[in-house]
Amino acid sequence: MPSTSRVEAFPANTPAASQIFTTVLSHGPLTRLEVARRAGLSPAAVTKAVRPLIEAGYLVEDANEEARPALGRPANLVRVDGGRALFIGLKVTGDEIIGVLADLCCRIRVARRVPLRGREPGPVLAVAAELVGELLTEADGFGVRVLGLGIAVSGDVDRAEGTVRYSPFLEWRDVPLAELAAMTCGLPVTVDNDVRALTVAEQWFGDGVGLSDFAVVTVGAGIGCGLVVHGRVVAGAHGVAGEIGHVTVDPAGPPCHCGNRGCVEAIAADSAIVAQVREVTGIDVADTAAAVDLAHRGDAGARAVYAKAGAAIGRGIATVANLLGPERVIISGEGLAAYDLFAEQIRDAFTAAAFGSAARCEVHTRPLPFEEWARGAAATAIQSFITSDLN
Repeated sequence: MPSTSRVEAFPANTPAASQIFTTVLSHGPLTRLEVARRAGLSPAAVTKAVRPLIEAGYLVEDANEEARPALGRPANLVRVDGGRALFIGLKVTGDEIIGVLADLCCRIRVARRVPLRGREPGPVLAVAAELVGELLTEADGFGVRVLGLGIAVSGDVDRAEGTVRYSPFLEWRDVPLAELAAMTCGLPVTVDNDVRALTVAEQWFGDGVGLSDFAVVTVGAGIGCGLVVHGRVVAGAHGVAGEIGHVTVDPAGPPCHCGNRGCVEAIAADSAIVAQVREVTGIDVADTAAAVDLAHRGDAGARAVYAKAGAAIGRGIATVANLLGPERVIISGEGLAAYDLFAEQIRDAFTAAAFGSAARCEVHTRPLPFEEWARGAAATAIQSFITSDLN
């Protein structure tokens, strides 16, 4: 594995400088006056913060010929030099690891997928180290250092401690993943819940850019939710904010792995849908793809299962809208392959359960492959790098 011993520090050691950089990262190129307006800071504060970032090569200032005034020089635009640094993001599923090499603007330069040889921490870390080694070799070809590694895992993850408290798909409990990965891979490591990582990427680079309050709801193997409140991704006091998958929508519904009954996840997660399709139709469908195919071929029982799942998701989204009043809810995840089977039920249930003006919340669908989840992990590494001196 290529050497990663030298750790570079980001030259922005104040909250204002970090805010200015992230403003340019998400909205740039911008003039300094636009940066000041968007960040709510004075032009003098912007100039002071921008100078060391330009000197270190993280920001670049270009003349904007289109903004040339009648007299004098053209206005200058400040932008992030995406090629200044690289970051690795890993998304760990129950079966494989998806890895990406991303630049400072979180554009994917290289993507890889490797199967897992086992779900225990040791085998997973061994595969992760091999994949990181491959991506570090790819980074050598760009002539740019990798400055951080982000790992996204489903379940209850304590980002501050770098610990996976509980991951149901991996069957992990209290695994100090950041510490273990740092020793194995030799990079600064950020570990976060996979949906929160995806939310960071959507906030900075995706469908949430410019929004103060929004949510990302993911459907698929589980039902997850990432929350942005007043411009910050929130995890809550115990790291489990946004767990709409375990909101009870049918007290008499099927049992959930969390110990309750009738949770959104117990009705609408992929495994739950497959089990219900088997029970309702008497057909031993092998997996999600087979269940979707059966419903698409018009089987009434299978279609009813998907309709029920859509209603559960819609009520879960309405709960988020009622509690937090987001401007937008972004629905994503591998479960969107079946979206046409339950889209109407999601909309109807959301409209019926959303209270008052909460129903004005925009509901967008955004199909994203797992490479984008790995990109979210890279986004958390970028975030940690930018704010490392402020924590």
